Amino acid sequence: MIKSELVQRIAEQNPHLYQRDVEHIVNSILDEIVDALARGDRVELRGFGAFSVKNRPARQGRNPRTGTKVEVTEKFVPFFKTGKEMRERLNPDE
Repeated sequence: MIKSELVQRIAEQNPHLYQRDVEHIVNSILDEIVDALARGDRVELRGFGAFSVKNRPARQGRNPRTGTKVEVTEKFVPFFKTGKEMRERLNPDE
């Protein structure tokens, strides 16, 4: 599902809201999550999961084509861990 499909589905479930308002709400939520991660904060949505930022330290990599060593700089990458309720809904027989 892409963002526009999500907006459309929410708008269909809430006919009292205009689609442009739903799109604004979804964009606002996603922007807040991104802003919090950029600050280094953790975002937890109970039952859904938690977004956080993990640090990948600098290391020495290897160019697979030539085999020469290459310096890989430090990176911060987004990380998502599913919540218990979501895992249970995805795996109902466990």
